[in-house]
Order: sequence, then C-alpha cells, then structure tokens
Amino acid sequence: MDLATLRALNPSEFAQAADGYRATSNMAAAAKDHIDNIVAAGMRKSLSGAARDAALAELKQLSANFHYTQIECGLVSTALNGFVHDMNAARGKLLSALGDAEVFKFTVGADGSITYPAGLARNGVELPPPGGTVAVGASPQGPGAQSALAHLAPDPNPHRAEAIALADRVAAALKEATDADAKWEPKIRALTADDDLTVSVYDLADAQSDMTGVEQAGQSYLDSISGPPKNATPAQNASWWKGLTPQEQEAYLSLHPELVGKLDGLPAEVRDEANRVVLDEKQAEYRIKLDPIPKEPANKTTMLITTTGPVEITTDEWSNWNRKYGDQYRHLTASLNGMEAIQKRFDLSGTEGLPEAYLLGFSPEGRGRAIVATGNPDTAEHQAVYVPGTGAKLEGIGGGIDRMTELWRQTNQVSPGASVSTITWLGYDAPQSIVKDAPSGDFAYAGAPAYRHFLDGLDASHNGPGEPHRTAIGHSYGTTLIGAAAQKGELNADDVIFAGSPGVKVGSAEQMDVPKGHVWNEEADGDKVPDWGRFGHGGIQWKIGGGVFVIPSDDAFGAHQMNTHAEGNGPGHLKGSEGHSEYWSPGTTALKNQALVVVGKYADVTAPH
Repeated sequence: MDLATLRALNPSEFAQAADGYRATSNMAAAAKDHIDNIVAAGMRKSLSGAARDAALAELKQLSANFHYTQIECGLVSTALNGFVHDMNAARGKLLSALGDAEVFKFTVGADGSITYPAGLARNGVELPPPGGTVAVGASPQGPGAQSALAHLAPDPNPHRAEAIALADRVAAALKEATDADAKWEPKIRALTADDDLTVSVYDLADAQSDMTGVEQAGQSYLDSISGPPKNATPAQNASWWKGLTPQEQEAYLSLHPELVGKLDGLPAEVRDEANRVVLDEKQAEYRIKLDPIPKEPANKTTMLITTTGPVEITTDEWSNWNRKYGDQYRHLTASLNGMEAIQKRFDLSGTEGLPEAYLLGFSPEGRGRAIVATGNPDTAEHQAVYVPGTGAKLEGIGGGIDRMTELWRQTNQVSPGASVSTITWLGYDAPQSIVKDAPSGDFAYAGAPAYRHFLDGLDASHNGPGEPHRTAIGHSYGTTLIGAAAQKGELNADDVIFAGSPGVKVGSAEQMDVPKGHVWNEEADGDKVPDWGRFGHGGIQWKIGGGVFVIPSDDAFGAHQMNTHAEGNGPGHLKGSEGHSEYWSPGTTALKNQALVVVGKYADVTAPH
C-alpha cells in the first residue's frame, strides 16, 4: 500500500457495497420466510397428494438456498465493514500526519518522504542549519526507530526531529493499511459459493469456516462495537440490541449467531434467525463427521458355549468398534435426531392452521439445548412455557415439541382465534436416570435461574398489546424445577400447571409466586411418580408432631386439581389419561383442561369426579 493509494482511497464505497450485501441478505431472509411461512404453509393447508409433496421438497431446497445466500451475504457485508473499519483507522492516521506536515510547511513526497526547510540562525555569524529530506522507512528498525536515533544524535536543525516523527507516522499508517489489506483480501476472496443450485452440507460447513475466518480478521472491528453487558438482565440485553446500528447488528448475527441466539430479551425473530444459522451449520458439521465412521456392526453379541451352558458375550468386532467410535457415533447420531425433530416442526407450519415455529435456543453440546416456540411469543397474548422432566435431552426433543404443538391446537379449539404461543423449554440438564439422578434436587436448582431468566426475557421482548398472560407448565421433574425457581427467586408467571409432579420443593401453592388460585395440578390414574418422589422433592408443611412432605396432588398443597378422566359419551367425547405420559395426548380431558388455563378460561376447567 503506497501513500497515493491510501490517500485516494474512499472507504465509503466499500461501506456502500456492504450495505448492498446486507440488503441482499435481508431480501434472501424475507424470501426464505415467505416460502416457509406463506407458500409452503399454504400448500400444506389446502393441498394434498404426491404432486404437493414433490413441490414441497423443491420449495424446501429453494428455502435452503435462500438461507445460504442470507448467511453468506451477511458475512460479506460484515467483512467489508470490518475492512472499512481497519482502513479508516489507517487512513485517518495518514491524513493526520499529512495535515501536520502542512502546518509545519514540510513537503511530503510521493513516496512519503518528508522534506523540511533550513532552520533559523541563532546569531548573525553562524549559518542557518540546512534543510533536508527524511525517507519513509529509511531505518531498518522500522517506524519509530528514526525518532529514537534522532535523540542519540541530535541535529542542529529542530525541523529534522519533527520530520522524522512525521515520517514514522506515515510509515506506521502505510504498514497498518498494508497489513489490513493483506489480512482481509483472502477472507473476502474466500466468500464464494459453488456454481450450482444445491446447498450441500459441505457448503454449510464452508460457511461455518468463513464465519471463523471473518471473525478472526474482524476482531478489532468487533472490539469497536460494545458487546452485550456481562451477566445482564433480559431488559439490559434488549436495550443493548436496540442501541446497535443495523450494521452492528449484522456483525453480531453473522459472526456470533450462537451468542445472539441465547440472549434472553432479544426479539424472537432475531433469536430464531441466529439459532437457525447455528442449527444448519451444526447439522452439516455433524453429518460430515458421521459419514466416515463405519456403521455399527450388526452382530453385537454372540453365544459362547461353556461347561455350564451357553453364555451371551459381546463380539470382538463390536467391542473394537465401540472402543474407537462408540461415544462419538452415539453423540452425533443422537444430536442429529434432535435436529431433525426441530426441522420437522418447522416443516409442519401451516398444517391444520399451525403457526410458524421459532427456535429461541439451540446447542448440541453435551445433552443439548433447544427452545422451540409454536407461534411468536413477542406478539402472543397468551404464552405457555413447558419444562420436560427426567430423561429430557436434545435427542428426544421431538416429544416435547409434539406436546406443545398439541397444546397449541387444543387452545385453538377451546378459544378459536386466540393469540397463543406454546414453548418447549429444554434449557437445562435434566436428570437422565430415574434411580440415580431423579431423586436429587441439584438438577432443578441448577436449571432454575435459566428458566426464570427466560421468563423475564419474554417480558422484555414482548411487543404485543398489553401484558401477556403467561403459564408455566412442568411435567414430572420439570415441575420440580419450576418449584425450585419459585423457591429461590421470583417466578414471572400468572398461572402454573403441574402434571405428574414428584414434588416442587415448596409446601404450598401460595409459595409459587402467582396469584392465589392460579396453581393447577393433574395426576392421572396409574401415575406412580408423585408418590415415588414425595420424600425427595415434596415441600414440608409443619404440623403438630413434626413436618410432613406435601406434593401438588395433596389437598393440603392448595392447588386446583384438574380432571384427567374421560368426559362425555359418544363421538367427540374426551378420553382419560393413564400413567405418567398421557397428559398431552390428543382428545384427552387433561389436555383440554390445560388449554383452558392457558387461554384464561378458568370457569370451564373441570375438577376430578
């Protein structure tokens, strides 16, 4: 980078190009949403048959193409803005040095050299110190070295020291611009797509690599943007996001979608956009990692004939495979199953009037995280946030999503046209073993702060009319987490529904942080979990003779007990729920009663016979 090029550079041209790419990214996002939520959803609602299915498959691919375009154009926009930031800094330093040279009446050569005039004579006898020229980068030690040498060997002309300092500044500006150009050129050149119409897992993996490259190059640009406050409240997160310019929001969405996606308080549409990028790229990454792993051997065990009879043992083939690949294969496979369940919910939008889904949280790390909303919670008048219990993890997220999908459908039946968002919240590490893990309250207390934070975030991001009516729903150990959230903090909910609860850590409904009379409970026939968990998670009520453990199914707890038995006869009658897992089965009394609470039709809720 030479002086003439840097001085003539117009960074605003690159900024305008960045704006153009950002506009293209936004258009691609709008096209994707239109295909998913209008065109495809409308086809699912009104058409059927093989031709429809084939058309939907083509539309799904087109949607993926638009999403890829959105991601890549967002990265190009951010990269160009990062380049502009770096070049503006270098050019600003150069122009500042040139301005000072003009003030001193020094001449700056085309190569950046500084020519200074003769000095003033100190008396009428001595000749004035002669002028001279200082070359840019003349010292092998680099910028700044000339200034240091000037102090060791002072020149009688004071202008020389000033010229040396200016030459160093010019050299530093040119080096900074040269380094920035060399840094950004390969990153921007890498932002290209294959010349075809298919977005493959390798394209998405390449996009993830591009994101890393632009992030590394753009660190100084990101540092210039204030990040979200540490340990911020959802309201503070919301304020931070609103305070960013569109370019700055694009930078965070492009380079840190995993951060934006998990920030409670940000708009649901923003979190959804960020998390879908993470979902697509992780799905591609995991598939690429899974492909080279040999398939699990078909013969896991064999029979060994011993003197005492046949004994089943593990085959050497399977043992060797399991030792080399087992853990990785199981994690990748389980995580991909969860991701496919989330995508399946996306693909259901429009079916039977089902609204679009929003991915409000996602991570495949460990047991995984996923927060999926049916309907936009930011505009919904009624919100329901469901916490699953023991055994919940990303692999099985489809079950939780299905439950909240059925609940949404039921709310639409009991209150047609109601504005409702039902949310599956897998935002904690649930216990996995009924025997080893579930008796411990550690999982509940560890996850409770995140649940409270999420509920507060729904308040911060809501932009619909009035205050939303919010219901916290828990199943099994999920009820324990909700109870722990109320016990250790403030639960931001208007109603609480427990189903199959083993205990909620508090001894009465009055301790649940909701208005009196707004705690509801369901216990189906044959559900053994409530009594099994009583002595581990029940709250204590002190009575004469000592303390007793109380769970929501007990009258002493003070919750409204909702009917889970069959109601009515003939066509359209409501079925009863049996055991621990039928509280959200379609056509059941248990599901209808929950829906009535969610939409605030309390008078229609039925009690057990």
